[in-house]
Order: sequence, then C-alpha cells, then structure tokens
Amino acid sequence: MELQNTFFALLGKQCLIILLIHASQAQDLPKSLPDVHFHLTAHPWQPLAIPPAKYLDAVEGICRVAKQHQNEKGAIIDPYLHREHQYSTPYYAFAVGTLLSAGRAEDLLPSGILAMEHATKCFAEGSQSIPDAHGEFFIAPLTHALELYREHVNEQILKKWRDRMKTPLSTVMTNFTGRINNWRTYAMKGEWMRAKAGLVLPDSAADFIEKGWNTWTQRERMVLDKWNLYQDWSSDPQSHAVEAVGRGNLAALVSENYDGISADEIKQSVRGGTQISLLLQSPAGQCPPNGRTDNHVFNDILYQLIFEVMAQDAWERGEKRLAGQYRHAAMLSFQSILRWQREDLPWEGSLYITKNFFEPGDRVGYQPASQWGNYSGAMMFHLAEAFLTAHTQIEEQPAPVEIGGYAFSTDTRFSTFVANAGGMQVFVNLRGASVPKYGMSWTPLGVVRFSKTGWDDRLGPSDGKHITYDLSDAEKESTPNELSGKGISFGPAWLQDNQWIQLADLPKDYRVTPAVHFVHPLLVKFSLTYHYVTGSGGPYFKQDFIVTPDGVLTKLYALQEIPFSLSVPLLVNDGRPLHTEIANGIASTSYPNHADQQHFISLNSNVQLEDGRDSLQSTYGWLKSVRFQAEGDTNIVFVYPRKANEPEALSVKESFELQNEDFTSLLGSVQENIYIGSSVAGGEGEMVDYNQDGKIDVRFNKRCQFILQLEGNQVIAAEVDKPVTMQIAGKVFSMEAYQPKQF
Repeated sequence: MELQNTFFALLGKQCLIILLIHASQAQDLPKSLPDVHFHLTAHPWQPLAIPPAKYLDAVEGICRVAKQHQNEKGAIIDPYLHREHQYSTPYYAFAVGTLLSAGRAEDLLPSGILAMEHATKCFAEGSQSIPDAHGEFFIAPLTHALELYREHVNEQILKKWRDRMKTPLSTVMTNFTGRINNWRTYAMKGEWMRAKAGLVLPDSAADFIEKGWNTWTQRERMVLDKWNLYQDWSSDPQSHAVEAVGRGNLAALVSENYDGISADEIKQSVRGGTQISLLLQSPAGQCPPNGRTDNHVFNDILYQLIFEVMAQDAWERGEKRLAGQYRHAAMLSFQSILRWQREDLPWEGSLYITKNFFEPGDRVGYQPASQWGNYSGAMMFHLAEAFLTAHTQIEEQPAPVEIGGYAFSTDTRFSTFVANAGGMQVFVNLRGASVPKYGMSWTPLGVVRFSKTGWDDRLGPSDGKHITYDLSDAEKESTPNELSGKGISFGPAWLQDNQWIQLADLPKDYRVTPAVHFVHPLLVKFSLTYHYVTGSGGPYFKQDFIVTPDGVLTKLYALQEIPFSLSVPLLVNDGRPLHTEIANGIASTSYPNHADQQHFISLNSNVQLEDGRDSLQSTYGWLKSVRFQAEGDTNIVFVYPRKANEPEALSVKESFELQNEDFTSLLGSVQENIYIGSSVAGGEGEMVDYNQDGKIDVRFNKRCQFILQLEGNQVIAAEVDKPVTMQIAGKVFSMEAYQPKQF
C-alpha cells in the first residue's frame, strides 16, 4: 500500500491504474489446488445429521405429484406442455423403484411398473419413439431400475424389460458425431451401467467411453480446465450449472468402478473438480451461479449427489476428513433445496423448477428446455441416486465454505472469483455474458452473491441480472423497452450524458480484475479493478474488500474525477413480496416474519440512497437497484447479513469506527491482519489482545497464522499453521500445525 501511495503522489491516477492492473495480473493466486488446512470455524458448528430417509421424503413428495400426471400408458405428462417431455417417465420409474426398494410407497408400485413398461418400450423402439429423441438420458435410470423392480415383478416381465434394454446404442441415439457436450456423458454413464448389468459387452461399452473421453472432447473439457471443472462449451462464460451435469455423470463412472484405459485420468479429473466445487458452493448450500440453466433447483441436487459419490470415494481411499466434508456439503445442498419445496395443493411436496415462488407457467428464469416434467424428473432421479449412494456411516466435518481462508479465480472460460472468510462468501463474475443464449444473458458482470453460514442467502442477493437487447419472449412481456440492455450487480455506477450507467449494463466493454492481498480463515482482503476492454473507453474504478465472518467492508474509488455511486441490488419480490426499507443510510430486505435480514450500511458521513431505476427480474425475483451516492472520492459500504441474535443494523452503523484500513464495531474489529470477534479471534502475527483491554492475552514464539475460539473471556480452542509455542495466562503450550487443541 505504501508503494501504491508513493506512485499515486508522484504520478497520479493513471499510473495507479497501470500499477493495479499489472499487480493483479501477476497475482493469479493460488497456483495449486486451494486446500483448507484449518479445522476450527468462526461460528459454533454442529453436524446437520440429516438421515438419508429425508432424501426419500423429498423423492416421494415429487413422485406423488408426478403420479397425478401419468396417463393410461404410463407416461408422465407435463402439465404445462400437455405431452410427455424428454426423460420424465424413466426418471419417475427409477425414483418409484428406489422408494419400493426402501420399503416405502408400496401403493405406487402399479404406477412404477406402468412407467417402466412404457419407457422400456420406447427405448426398444429407438430414438424416434423416445420423447424428444433423448435416448442418452434413458439408459442409466432404466438399467438401474431393473434391479430395483426385481423383487416386485415376475421373471417374465423382468426378462422382457432386460431384452428391451439391450437395444443397440446406435438405435437409441440419433447423433453419434453431434451432441458431444454433457449429453455424451449421459450415454457414457449409461453404457457402463449396461455393461455391469450384462446388457451389452464390457469391451463395447469401454470402447464407447474411451472414444467419448479421448475423441469426443470430454477429456479436453476437464483436463485442460485450470481446476478440472467441466466445460460444457454451451455458453460464454461457461455455465457453473451445466458444469455439475457433466462432472456428475463422469463421477458415476468413478462410483461404478469403471476400469477402462482412461479410468485413472477420469478419476483424478473428477476428484480435482469436485474438491474445488467444495469451495464454490455457498455456505447456505447453493451451487455457484452463472451460465445457462443457472439457479435451477436441480443444480443444487446435482451438487448433493456428486458430494455423496465423492464422500464414498474419499472414505474408501482412507481420506476420512475429506469424506466428512463431502458428506456435510451434501447435506448443506439438500437443506438448501427445501427452501423451494411447495406447500400448495395439488403441488404439495414437489419443488419449484427455478429458485423463486412465481407461478411455473410464468417461466421466470427458465431456458427453453426448462419444463416441469423433465426437471421435476431430474430432481427425483438425482435425489434417489443420492439416497442410494449415502449408505456408509461417515462422520460429518465442517465444510470448507464454513471454515473459509481462500480467494481464487476459476479458469478464464468461467471467469469467476470467490473469496471466503469464516463462512462469509463473496462471489464475483469477472466478465459478463455478451453473447445471448436463448435470448438471455445468464451471467451478469460484477459482484453477484453474498452468502453467510447459517443465513438465508437468497437475501444476499444470490445473483444479479442483465437484460440483453435480444430479449426472449418471456422477457419482452415483462420488460419496458427502456430497460433493454440494463443490468444490476453490486458494483460501480457513473453519470454519463445525464444518465446513470451501471457496471452490469456493459458486459461487452468491461472486465473485473481481482488482486488478493491477504488470506486467512477469519480475514480475507482483496480488491477489484473495473476497467474497459474495448475501444469505447470509460472510467476505471477500484473497490477494496475486507471479508470477515460478520460481514464485508467495501471501499469504492473512482480513478477519475467523475460523479459515481455504488449500485446495490435489493431483492424485493420472489413471487412473494419481501419487506424492504431504505432509511438512515441503510438499505435492507427480509422476508416477512423471517429472522434473517440483509443490510447494506453506508459508512460515509454524507450519502444519498436513491432508487436507481425500475426493478429487473432475475431468476430469484425482482431486484431493485439502490444507488449509494456519497460525497468525496470514496464510497464506503458494509454488507451485513444479520441473523436473529445479532445486533441491529443501525446500532452496528453507529458503532463503526474507521481508521485507515482498520475498523471496529459491535460485531468485531480488524487490526492490520488480525480479526477479533465475539466468539473467535485470529489472523497472522505473534500476539493478540483479544479482549482489547490493552494487555496481551496470547503470545507465540514466532509469527504464525492462528485461530482462537473464545467463550466469555477464555480461549477454549486454538489452531496454528506451523509448530509454535503458545503462552496463555502464564501457561505455555506446544502447538503442531493444523492440529486443534481444546482447552
């Protein structure tokens, strides 16, 4: 910072711009797989202890609604399309079979048999008889379902179904040289399952899988990615939602013990990508936003399933802690989806398709393939798979998203950045979608998610919005012409030709470049530089972030002398109105009668909060743009996701004291690289006065990173990143790296 100040004083703002961009480009951290070594959490932690039977409760709820839409042939009819759509019937058959195998829902047996009869018949007749030519999607569920129904049908029926499931792949699939994105992984998964069931020759299945991996681009999509995430190549930037589809199907090859030539490479790719996804998941259990089909409920179920698969994989390899992290992360995902479970008749027990409470017929946040039948099928199918996978007793461990201590960027094809301190997550889109997909922009530019452990991150908000000029039919009906091309995210806005421009409006012209300054499980410091990349020109901005377990302090600077403000998205309606308030320099939103609240608190002495423009409808709901316009060259806002037992927002605002880069408040304090909260303290140093009475409470014999869990005025647990001796209240303790000690 001293170097930057010197440059600023000597050469002015333009040199500062160059310095920031070059520094951030040089600091593409980390270079290897981020690993959360620490164990202790900022907040008291308890296992979720969700029994696998709860997974089946959700499966049964969806199945019972789907049964209402089954015709006399056994097909599941989409209630909005009024026809059988894609893979809804085989997925239903599998889900019912799973319930039956667990001794549940025996009254659904005739319905399940009817669905199996219809789906296997379609399969045997080939692609022209399979709804929407989705033969790839039929193979795995129907193959696995054969075993699930074995005890419930006679051998003659089972033999008929098995014979049908021997239909050659060339008959089932319409396009061997096309459909090589995630669709191909469905066929790879299914063929190996058919081989294991004795329906096709193992060598034939292995040849198909090897060709899919080495010739039909599946290898390139994962091995060449920076973190082994799956690149679907169907939107730009890449889709985090569809990423889980491809990686999930390849994870099935791991769980089914695929032993072909490329088995080890597939395993390592899936393991690497899934370990990174532990850091991308929100602390509330959501998978990351962005890309086509994002913010669909089944995205989180896919994360749940993959985490269960990899929990078993890690357990079998003796990695007990990693297995426990995966098991807990799966439960976080499952807990997340229940927020969108319907209670209204006749839909009770089913789940909304996208993450909102709008009437599904309004198709808010839908892509063309998003339909009730297929995606309800996907939810019941993958939930059932998760239940069947979660058969080992694995002790839960705190998930990395609850511990924190990392900040990194994904591959440039995804172009996202995530930071987490003590379970407080910030998620950033480094570039936005400038090429529409289905007439929609799925990836808005800027900061799009704030999430906190044990807090409802729908309020975060959980995503932003950009409306393309090439509107979809659904958007045309609800979008005034003057809002075409407009966007909203947490980021700068500036006055240009007497109009306020927001960063998210300009995905073609602007990029975000991150620079990481300090990383610790309780404290992460980073900055974002907002800069144009086209010849159109435009102002530069820099925004500093200090992430703590309580909230996020941000400071936005304009690097030119222009009128600017900070654009803040407030969720105001997700199909149900929220309670919003703009007063006393604070913009707030919450659900009525709901304990959790989101507060954006201005810390400037003179600030105006104004409604920026008409609300935009995101996948989550209507987002109101609130502009924080402060006097001076720095706009300071504290993002405060408040839980019921935490101080009121106005009290926090009144308690704030800022001293250069440090601050104190009712919630906690940051002093250089040390964070001190009500129940935890830590950072990097040789000593700490955690009760802030002017006396040193804990000393180390050398500088280290440390975490101290507190109860009252006492240290109850400690953890360090290297061997040190620690002195507390006159007593000396020997500490080993990453081995928590209880007191």
